[in-house]
Amino acid sequence: MSRCSRSRKRLLAGVFLSLLALDGAAKAADAPMPLKAPPVQPVFDWTGLYLGAHAGYGRAPARAALTDPFLNATATSSALGGMIGGVQSGYNVRLRSGLLFGVEADLTFPNYLISDSIVAVLATPRSSVVEHLDYVGTVRGRLGYASGHWLFYATGGFAYAGERFTNTPPIGDEEKHLNVRLGWAAGAGVEYAFAPHWSVKLEYLYDRFEHANIRLASGTQYSSSLDFQSIRVGLNRKIGWPGPPGFSPTTSLSDPESASWEIHGQTTYLPQGYGRFRAPYTGTNSFTPAPQAQATWSNGLYLNARLWEGGEVYYNPELLQGFGLNNTVGAAGFPNGEAQKSNFPYPHYNTSRLFLRQTFGFGGEQEQLASAPGQLAGKVDVSRLTLQAGKFAVMDVFDGNSHAKDTRKDFMNWSMWAPGAFDYSADKVGLTYGATAEFNQKQWALRSGYFLMQSVSNANSFDTKVFERGTYAVELETRWSLFSRPGKLRTIGWFNSANSGSYRETLNNPALDLDIAQTRRGRIKYGYVVSLEQALTDEVGLFGRWSWNDGKTEIMAFTDIDASLSLGLSIKGAKWGRPDDVIGIGGAINALSRDHRDFIAAGGLGVLIGDGALNYRRERILETYYAYALSRRITVTADYQLITNPAYNADRGPVHVFSARFHGEF
Repeated sequence: MSRCSRSRKRLLAGVFLSLLALDGAAKAADAPMPLKAPPVQPVFDWTGLYLGAHAGYGRAPARAALTDPFLNATATSSALGGMIGGVQSGYNVRLRSGLLFGVEADLTFPNYLISDSIVAVLATPRSSVVEHLDYVGTVRGRLGYASGHWLFYATGGFAYAGERFTNTPPIGDEEKHLNVRLGWAAGAGVEYAFAPHWSVKLEYLYDRFEHANIRLASGTQYSSSLDFQSIRVGLNRKIGWPGPPGFSPTTSLSDPESASWEIHGQTTYLPQGYGRFRAPYTGTNSFTPAPQAQATWSNGLYLNARLWEGGEVYYNPELLQGFGLNNTVGAAGFPNGEAQKSNFPYPHYNTSRLFLRQTFGFGGEQEQLASAPGQLAGKVDVSRLTLQAGKFAVMDVFDGNSHAKDTRKDFMNWSMWAPGAFDYSADKVGLTYGATAEFNQKQWALRSGYFLMQSVSNANSFDTKVFERGTYAVELETRWSLFSRPGKLRTIGWFNSANSGSYRETLNNPALDLDIAQTRRGRIKYGYVVSLEQALTDEVGLFGRWSWNDGKTEIMAFTDIDASLSLGLSIKGAKWGRPDDVIGIGGAINALSRDHRDFIAAGGLGVLIGDGALNYRRERILETYYAYALSRRITVTADYQLITNPAYNADRGPVHVFSARFHGEF
């Protein structure tokens, strides 16, 4: 066979095989393509035990009447109203038909502003009675229908309310009376399960209580009626025990169920006390020389959500309870950072933080941000601009010291965890409204911020003259490595424009009788902070702060310190086999300006100090603590503080303060 004939045969065979392949491909193309099954979203199991928290708005219409022992009588109608918050727990059983039976118990508390807990105020020439609402609780059944991730329900049951009645007569001691009213509750709600263990609900409740008839020891008769209506948003978390057959209990409340939101929580209980100390005299703002003990308790959730690229929202509701020693007065470097300037015999709700954050990345190298109560986890550009606006604390953004920053974990004293002479804007629980900008680079960061200023010193109300009044602050943070150990230096410059009084003007006018409020007008206070931290080893960190202000005008928000130097060490327990334990030891020296000390010596009162007289010496503080980690999430701390010359007074003290602290988080 010729070479040409063989070539033709090979060509024909190739064409034939190609046609077969094309025909097979065409038939395959004509055949129906298998459809990809949509992802199956797991059905939420409504049966089981749950814990949760809620916040919202409550209103309490009341009618009250007062008759004093001399038969003077008066009556009024009022309506308490304000933000509320609380906790709840319950158990649900869902039938196959979708019908749901449940039982729930809850406790609701008024806002931390005192005015939001006052039901009524009545006065006669012989009596002045205030009725405070401390809490409202219910135990209710729930009947509803659950379909998929939705639950619609009605609820009703037993209700109770705790109140305090105080009478302040013109002559004699104040009288107090505690009372619990009983009643019933009814309402309805809708709940949506947005994750395998989490659900959110919207609920309305109406509580009706029995009439109160209170007779005080002085013979004063007070009576009132009370209803309570509330609308609230609640967050519930299912827990694994007891659960339905086949239910796998979870071991962590912080399951990573979504990359777009996070839920954190914390509880901190901090008791403190001191023994008897030397004090030849005692004033309005003094530590009492007799032994005493007090405690504070804070509970909070941190709800963080990513809204869009670079955009995030943060919400931090808290329940705050307790008292600082001597009602949080007596030392400029006060020993409990959890005790701000409000004292609560029962838990009070507070929206501690609610703000928006927007981050703009400029490309290049990235870094990983860890998940934290005030930070969503994720990768961000090292070179970035971060804007933040809303309600938060100035110290959330400025002077982020790694070793002395968080009173729930490290040092407790006010002049240890913060720059003592930085009179930053804050209400009585340490929060304000403002906006900040941070430009971050690998070796440095520049931060600036504006914050609303209090209307007057130590107040919960804010001055509405935006930009004319306020705290302005700028911080430069530089970073380095010393012998392969990281270090940081932060330099802060700040000034306050505020409606404040002058120490010297008050002293120069005897007719004012040391009432500094009579010299208040628009004034400027300024100062600076230098803050250092340096890692000495993998386990040992050094920190130091120097802060100063001009000391001419009254303190607006923080504490009575015009200059402060603090220094300390933070030591992790790896050397003795306890890597999560921490030892802290540090000290602070606080001072007053000449004008400030002269005002206090003359008998004037500061925010936290004022003994009626003053043998001036610098206030000196030594603090040491051991934080013992029971687990990664639970820590127990023992703390000791020596306060020499409390409130700058060498005639009093020293004071030995002993503290314990229980802190849990998820």
